[in-house]
Amino acid sequence: MSSQGTAAAPAAAAAAPIVVPDVPADLAAVFRRTEAALTPTILGPDDRWYIVVLSCMVAGPDPEAASHLYAYLIQKPEYTTSAARQALVRRLREALVKAVSIVGVCKPLEAILAISAIEQPEDKDYSETRADWQCDDANLKRAMDWYAKIYKHNASDTLGLFDAHKDFIWLSKHITYGLYLGDRQVLDDLDTEMVVFPAIMSQNLKTETWWHIRGTRRVGVSNADTKVLYDAIKDVNAHFGVNLNKVPTVDEVEHDV
Repeated sequence: MSSQGTAAAPAAAAAAPIVVPDVPADLAAVFRRTEAALTPTILGPDDRWYIVVLSCMVAGPDPEAASHLYAYLIQKPEYTTSAARQALVRRLREALVKAVSIVGVCKPLEAILAISAIEQPEDKDYSETRADWQCDDANLKRAMDWYAKIYKHNASDTLGLFDAHKDFIWLSKHITYGLYLGDRQVLDDLDTEMVVFPAIMSQNLKTETWWHIRGTRRVGVSNADTKVLYDAIKDVNAHFGVNLNKVPTVDEVEHDV
């Protein structure tokens, strides 16, 4: 997976060290359960479990809890250096940027501000990914390449649902899939679907959850691993008191894959 280099930090006055808060025990238990559940799956090798958790959080009622996820992660041995923590925050930040297309901008802003508030000064990453973005043919190609992987033979029928509301077709192509979901500078295909599927399911959305259970299967996650992921999403949401009572099961969708 590629990532942007770290830009130089602007000059700033020396500040007192930021104290990383303790992670609430019940939330740490959710993190441990999710990591343990997803590590043996296809999502395990690149540590995608925390993207799943973050996506659930940012779609839920307490996006500021993202700071506890960050605090939990940076205490792990693989994040003992500033370079490792900067690489981590680039992944978290890109997940939140992509989540804007799923949940709106306000909750991702709350989440990234909560993370930023406990970052150490030397861990700040000042790179950016979309300064040169253009709504051009290359953007549209990236968008539709990714869209085709998720929707396959359902692609035209799904966009056709909005024939009487064409602004949503334009928005889906150029912005949702072009500006946000088709970008591969930091997160890869599977990372991206681990933003989209959990964030949609966490909003208890029946139709779009169907589409992205199906999409998750189509990007290479097995039926068994998708069921593990589905249960993990339910577990994270249950912690925040969210009852996902409208979403289809993995087996209900399987015939449509």
